[in-house]
Amino acid sequence: MSKHFDIIGDIHGHADALRRLLTELGYHRHGDGFRHRDRTVLFVGDFIDRGPAIADVLRIVRATIDAGDGLAVMGNHEFNAIAFHTCIPGTNNRWFRERSSKNCHQHKSTLDQLSANELSDAVAWFSTLPVAIEIDGVRVVHAAWQASQIEIIRHSLQTFGRFTVEFLSEAMRPSRDLHAAIENVLKGPELALPAGRHIVDKSGQKRNTVRVKWYETFTGQTCRDFHLGSDDVPDVTIDSADVHCPFGYPPDAAPVFMGHYWLTGTPNPLASNVACTDYSVAKGGKLVAYRWDGESELSSKKFCWVSS
Repeated sequence: MSKHFDIIGDIHGHADALRRLLTELGYHRHGDGFRHRDRTVLFVGDFIDRGPAIADVLRIVRATIDAGDGLAVMGNHEFNAIAFHTCIPGTNNRWFRERSSKNCHQHKSTLDQLSANELSDAVAWFSTLPVAIEIDGVRVVHAAWQASQIEIIRHSLQTFGRFTVEFLSEAMRPSRDLHAAIENVLKGPELALPAGRHIVDKSGQKRNTVRVKWYETFTGQTCRDFHLGSDDVPDVTIDSADVHCPFGYPPDAAPVFMGHYWLTGTPNPLASNVACTDYSVAKGGKLVAYRWDGESELSSKKFCWVSS
């Protein structure tokens, strides 16, 4: 591995955009994957769901990783897929991720495009992915770098096995530390809106919670000021009693990259050492990469992208 990484955001089945972006970055085809002479690609997860060419995305990403030309972390969609396809022992067709109309709709493109064997193979591969990567001075996670909670997940994987029935049984219990860790690391910390308030997210779902700028210290910001994403959020006060998760990412910590947040507009760092590379490719936005070359202070000039 070199100290030159290209961190690519959520792909969601958009293989054409992925091929164009990798080519723009100077990668060339190597078998089913892509290779660069002196750079390594880091994927932030969310390879599946929504897009038109999910099998192609998985083929490209897996071949690139298998050849030693890339690394990847798990996204919440990969975790959801594992839970969706793992039956709860001792039950009659009950699954760790409920097969509700909402969850089936979110997963529909993957169910439609992959055969049963392809799905089984993909889910087995998802289970091998780490939830976070720290390598050569850079960090990558799907939604939020929370060191103590990443450690809870890693310890639980060692204790229960990699996303086994035992692991999922623990992870799906709201009272368990592992449940909170999965929610925060893979989906991002959220805060509740005041009673009676809700937002409609990018998927058209009503939500009474908002994703927040976990890398900032909470100092009494309103929901709109502390929100991370492009949803329309009401400008209402956050009840400090609802703030349980430790917020703030030290400005002298290693640069961290994430996806997940459906950002729009021109890519820019979120803080001097924090950047998101998810710019809504699955909603007509951009597939974005950040070209990291060892710098401790991130720059807007290091982003590269292609349209969806």
